[in-house]
Amino acid sequence: MIKILIADDHPIFREGLRKIIGEIPGMEVTGEACNGQEVLSKLQTDNYDVVLLDISMPGRSGLDVLKQLKTEKPQLPVVILSVYPEEQYAIRSFKAGASAYLTKLEAANELIAALKKVLQGGKYVSSTLAEKMAFILENGTDKPLHEKLSDREYQVLLLIVSGKKTREIAQEMFLSPRTVGTYRMRILAKMNMKSNAELTRYAIMNHLLV
Repeated sequence: MIKILIADDHPIFREGLRKIIGEIPGMEVTGEACNGQEVLSKLQTDNYDVVLLDISMPGRSGLDVLKQLKTEKPQLPVVILSVYPEEQYAIRSFKAGASAYLTKLEAANELIAALKKVLQGGKYVSSTLAEKMAFILENGTDKPLHEKLSDREYQVLLLIVSGKKTREIAQEMFLSPRTVGTYRMRILAKMNMKSNAELTRYAIMNHLLV
């Protein structure tokens, strides 16, 4: 029996995943977690064959959890599930060690195929993401400015352009306002911009807003 760990902070979504997986012969959800630390703790005490990991749970970012998870259990396949479109986190997730990236809108239709693919040792790319990647390669598109940012800087960027204030970002990321301010200055410098308004305009043009 294939053992699966679901990591998501929304009980209703976890229940939906349980139902989908319950229809797959030979697979069973044997663990659930609602934040990053719980994910890592469960992996220390129980064995799983695959992890379904939400990228935006409370506390540590999903990318941070993914990187530590892959350091401790490099052979364990991880399917990233996210409310964010592929443009925001897919490439970063694959670079961090993910075996698949699905938006939550795609999960119902593509989860079964993704699970079968990653359990065979492969990588699963949705049809929409594959098309976008092919377009980029075909047109020789230069790397966008936001690809210069570290994962933490990128996370701060998305929160800034979503309209959150410095204190709100600090609380959400468990950082001090001063640290958030430092990240903001680095983001502006790396992207050669001068204000949040410029960052927001860039995010809209590059489809980074949900």
